[in-house]
Amino acid sequence: MLKFANPVHPGEFLREEYLGPLGLSAGMLARKLDLPRTRIERLVKEEVSLTADTALRIARFFGTSPEFWMNFQQAYDLHREEAHIAQELSKIQPLEVRAA
Repeated sequence: MLKFANPVHPGEFLREEYLGPLGLSAGMLARKLDLPRTRIERLVKEEVSLTADTALRIARFFGTSPEFWMNFQQAYDLHREEAHIAQELSKIQPLEVRAA
């Protein structure tokens, strides 16, 4: 499997590519999204995962798609879990399909 780089947490991407350049704080964004301030603060600190609800709201606000945001979370989760269970994964023998 081809791997390019470590996936980015969606909170890091939100912080570095949107909040910082636009001069928005996590609290300001939370108010715009009608969310608790702590949800966005914890997301940009990479303490929590992005939820579908938050992805929908962020996508609506910034004019992106919710899939754009959820793909960050999915890639991040898969990368972390793969590293966590690497030893167990190495014991699994892939299915060999024989031509009929």
